[in-house]
Amino acid sequence: MHRRLRASLTAGAVAACLAGTAAATAVSAHAASAGCQVTYTIGAQWPGGFSANVTVKNLGDPVTSWTLRWTFGAGQTIGQAWNADVTQSGAAVTAANVSWNGSLATGGATSFGFNGTWNGSGNPVPAGFTLNGVACTGSATASPSATPSTSPTASPSPSPSASPSSGPPPVRTVRVFWLKPSDVAYDQRYPDGIADVMREAQRFFKQQLGKTFTLNGPVVEVVNGDRPRSWYENTPRCGEKYWWAVCNMQEELRRKFGLGAPDSRWINVGEVSAEGDGAGGGGGNGWVILSGHDADGAAGINGPMNRWYGGMVHELGHAFGLPDATSTDGTCMSASFYAYPNCQFSQAQKDRILNGPYGGFLS
Repeated sequence: MHRRLRASLTAGAVAACLAGTAAATAVSAHAASAGCQVTYTIGAQWPGGFSANVTVKNLGDPVTSWTLRWTFGAGQTIGQAWNADVTQSGAAVTAANVSWNGSLATGGATSFGFNGTWNGSGNPVPAGFTLNGVACTGSATASPSATPSTSPTASPSPSPSASPSSGPPPVRTVRVFWLKPSDVAYDQRYPDGIADVMREAQRFFKQQLGKTFTLNGPVVEVVNGDRPRSWYENTPRCGEKYWWAVCNMQEELRRKFGLGAPDSRWINVGEVSAEGDGAGGGGGNGWVILSGHDADGAAGINGPMNRWYGGMVHELGHAFGLPDATSTDGTCMSASFYAYPNCQFSQAQKDRILNGPYGGFLS
């Protein structure tokens, strides 16, 4: 389903909601050594299939490339992967960096993910990992527990907060926000997952255009919302209820951070953990505004990741000035778009991005 934002907010098609549901089970294992720390998290699991995210933190000397290896213990197999080149031989898995995430400073981290299959009776966390041949099994300062845990929801933890007083990031960059309503527990999967979606979109723009946008550090600014989830979902704004959650988010971000719509300084991406009946989102005029199912998808708990990668590429296309394609034509601006990464920008679309009001943001 695609619909359009109205008035001066945006003029793009919205990201469609993925049909169907899946049980969300968080399964985490932490292993640390003098050289590396790995967090392996199963974000969603369903009969015969699952999705997982892997975070690699370098505790040793800086590296310019990395290879992570592990062995599955229950016949799991990997299908589609993102943010890493992943291969499998029998139970042995090898994940290598892609072009943009090979350099890891001391204390630096990166994440990748994949969809896989399991036997329906057991999907244990891998017993150990090696990074560039070094086992991630030693001790480290403030090391997390090495005991696997299973929980249907992430445990609440203190929430960092973005603040206007902390100073804005450089101009001509893409600024990304996750707005957490006041009654929603902080969950690190959301800023991590949204950041991964943005990095994949950044890579795809580079592949398609020869240029791409700049992300800030941290990529995602976490914003503690002023109101509970129900307020964002049920307070009228922007006409139809479809838009209430995302328009309420956008209004709060504009007020707190002094943002325009459009804004000549940044392209702004906002995701809110609120939705309501039939809620959606869209892009245009230098903005992407997305509701709870997109935030959940980025966090790995709502369907295959390529769906959410494709949705962000599509909506960023709108933010950079592209309309929807007039038909399902194989471009990333096609309506009902699910085929990522099997799409491209047409030459006319590339020219429109590069010559549009935000074309100068690309380098």
